[in-house]
Amino acid sequence: MQNDKTTLKDLTFLGTGEGSIFSLIDHTVTAAGRAVLRRHIEKPPENYEELITLQQSIRFFAGNPDAWTSIVSNGTLVMLEKFFDVADNTGSLPDGFTLSLGSFLQKLLNRNQYTFTQFSLSHLSDFLKGCAELVKALEHPGIPAGLASVMRELKEEMDNQRLTDAVMSINGKTPYKELVRLSFSARREMKNPVQRMMRKFAVLDAWRSMGLATLANGWVFPEVSPSLPVNMKASGLYHPLIKSPVAYDINLDKDRNFLILTGANMSGKTTFMRTLGVAGLLAHLGMGVPANSYAVSFLQGIITNMHVEDNIMAGESYFFAEVQRIRNTALKIQQPLPHLVLMDELFKGTNVHDAYECTKAVIEGLLNHPRHLMVLSTHLYEVAQQFLSREDIIFNYFVTDLSSEGNYSFSYALREGISDDRIGYRILQKEGVIDLLKGGAV
Repeated sequence: MQNDKTTLKDLTFLGTGEGSIFSLIDHTVTAAGRAVLRRHIEKPPENYEELITLQQSIRFFAGNPDAWTSIVSNGTLVMLEKFFDVADNTGSLPDGFTLSLGSFLQKLLNRNQYTFTQFSLSHLSDFLKGCAELVKALEHPGIPAGLASVMRELKEEMDNQRLTDAVMSINGKTPYKELVRLSFSARREMKNPVQRMMRKFAVLDAWRSMGLATLANGWVFPEVSPSLPVNMKASGLYHPLIKSPVAYDINLDKDRNFLILTGANMSGKTTFMRTLGVAGLLAHLGMGVPANSYAVSFLQGIITNMHVEDNIMAGESYFFAEVQRIRNTALKIQQPLPHLVLMDELFKGTNVHDAYECTKAVIEGLLNHPRHLMVLSTHLYEVAQQFLSREDIIFNYFVTDLSSEGNYSFSYALREGISDDRIGYRILQKEGVIDLLKGGAV
């Protein structure tokens, strides 16, 4: 799957606070694992086979949350990075006279160096023990092939090191002379192998994180099929960042691949579209989805047109930026493999007549690409009415409850059909804007 920064931003996927999807799926124990997880979101599996292999590994961790090691921490990896950073600057092994001075005198003469050596080797020992513990914990007869491959590589790296047993056996009573010898040899011989092991550990940390997130949030693993025929079917699908979300059902396929959403402002259109995008991306990361059930064909990418920004420095207007995003969409859907295209209230940067004509033209063009799944929201119900005769379009709207007193409320329920609800003026009245303006200068 191909992602871009605009899509990730529109879906509020990456971020550092609680208002991002990343905060829900980040259960990593190391900074290196967290970095792998972020890169995985930015660049998910490129094909169907790779995704299925990854999903099996993540599913394993969701079903076996205790198959891990508690010995290795983020501090362990940080310390090892520092330890091996000085490997290239390490000179020769201290001579026999220096070593013969004894641990007491060495500690006295160079306490910092002694402490660093002892502390670093203890972390290296912990890392090797943790990897051995992890290999043993994942010795399951039904372990997925992708996960088994990583564990086999991890074990081979350990078995090929002559110093592994010596490092793992150090303790507080290990003589200083032996610590110095081990430190020198480990820096020289184990730097590249251990760094490869650390990278593999970070990958496992990221995979386990997605498995734990699926388990902790009560999400369901999706059924992912090959790209064609295109489809997306979900029941009880909801947005994971909303505390009391409304769940939706959706069914798009090759015969009805286009959904037009109508409804008043604030009725739920944008949230619904984000829900579809978030679910689609989570499924293509190999992890669970917030739904009762979810099935999707492998998508080449997710394209969003939600929050367009103008570029003052380049002299580009908001409308021009909208046009460029639509152009980018048009280029991407020329590809043979399907995309999920999400378009929210197109052409907000122009007048109503222009918006109507432009939106109508875009829909007509998009309908020429039935291999892609497309969802478009608009408050211009007149546009939707122009396509009522099309059998390949689904029409849904969000309910707005209007009272005779001028009040309004939203149930966020999704219904079949087209809505002509308009509440902009009512919102102005309810917020007291009209009265403030009529009051004149204070």
